[in-house]
Amino acid sequence: MKKDYYRLVFFYLGIFFIMIGGIQLLPLIVLPFYPEEISYAYCFLIPGLVTIGAGVLLRHKLKDVKIIRLDKHYDSLLLILIWLTAILISTVPWMLKGDYNFTQAAFEMTSGYSTTGLSVVDVDHTPKVFLMFRSITLFVGGVGFVLIITSAFSDKYGLNLYNAEGHNDRLMPNLAKSARLILSFYSAYITFGTIAYILCGMPVFDAVNTAIAALSTGGFSVIGESIYGYHSVAIELVTILLMILGQTNFMLHLSFFSGRFKKYFNHCETKFFGILALIFVTLMTFNLLDSGYTANFWESLRISLFQFVTCITTTGFVSVGDMSLLPPGFITIMVLMMLVGGDQESTGGGIKQYRVIVVLKGIYYSIKESILNPNVITTHHIWRVGERYDLPDEEVRSTSSYILFYIILFFLGSFIFTMYGYSLQDSMYEFSSALSTVGLSLGITCYSAPKLILWTAIVGMFLGRMEIMVVFKAILRVQKDVQNREYLR
Repeated sequence: MKKDYYRLVFFYLGIFFIMIGGIQLLPLIVLPFYPEEISYAYCFLIPGLVTIGAGVLLRHKLKDVKIIRLDKHYDSLLLILIWLTAILISTVPWMLKGDYNFTQAAFEMTSGYSTTGLSVVDVDHTPKVFLMFRSITLFVGGVGFVLIITSAFSDKYGLNLYNAEGHNDRLMPNLAKSARLILSFYSAYITFGTIAYILCGMPVFDAVNTAIAALSTGGFSVIGESIYGYHSVAIELVTILLMILGQTNFMLHLSFFSGRFKKYFNHCETKFFGILALIFVTLMTFNLLDSGYTANFWESLRISLFQFVTCITTTGFVSVGDMSLLPPGFITIMVLMMLVGGDQESTGGGIKQYRVIVVLKGIYYSIKESILNPNVITTHHIWRVGERYDLPDEEVRSTSSYILFYIILFFLGSFIFTMYGYSLQDSMYEFSSALSTVGLSLGITCYSAPKLILWTAIVGMFLGRMEIMVVFKAILRVQKDVQNREYLR
């Protein structure tokens, strides 16, 4: 029976091979607009066509496999294989270009698919076809491989992968229709963002790529100075709106556009985001003024608002010239917001605001019960999308365990960075950016960075996008089967 599961895993992997091969070919759509870059076409054609061929062959070899529901944690194994395959195959175009080794290419593509936005690429001297390739990885990584396949086919291809990839947001009873609705929202926002950017004076190519990067909370920019390079308040405001849309639970999008505004504003994460913005944007604004970084209140507010949103949405765009000049208190708040992250069921990374709320609720109820009469029975609840749900102690405990594990990984990765002589604050800033899939950088993870630094960041980005536990579930599943030789049965 276990052998059947592994055969089925590779059968489904064949389907995703075809999709991943198609992703390699998509950047070629820019060549009619930039015909001088036709010489780079082979960088994408070779891995694209070979991968599609491998997918067709794999499916043909396993065409007689029995389609059954994958047992516990085999869905996690398949998901990990899909993401690793996508990253590995997508390194090929960069290596064929000749300017990047495997580590650098793996870093760039892990950053893309995980919607992080850290980069070793000099975007000011990179062909447009490669810049578009990066943006495509952000789009795919933001919505997820499984959601795209599910929208194209049907529920049976969704398996348990839809939830394993971080989605619990069935907007409609039919999973495929839910996936298509999410993609519709996603595509509509990108179209809106592109038009808005063009109206604000941004070039068309920049507008398309920046809209994708903002909504996917990825942060890849096509100019070296990121959003700061445009020197436009209007562009900053459009970017803030897109970043917030990207980090918002997709269930809330449906509620808002269905006119159910009470559900939108009565959601726990909506309120929490507002509270955090009020507190920390205020602190950041006055910190800039007190430190002498700016002498103008409105300029401080403008910088603080943008940096707060780019951190908590885990996007990674910047609206200042040199991040290293920001005061320590400002940087500390940025690290904290990066760790908190965006909404559940969104393209945002980090611990996720919902988990933070659950733990804070647990602490509140624990303190409350300690001062009440022990005979008094209290009910624990939390508001999600306008509905009141019970908050069981088990959820609080499991969420607390997740956050503790996340913090341990954060300090472990930061420690590795300090081994290369970087300060603790800079190391925490850089690794929190990787682990929370943010993309802000002080220049540590760059083209010339040591391999251990880049691989530490790669592992952090991958674990952060997979929400950690999925990876360990897959590892434990394979380890158990190998020990028991169940993969042969």
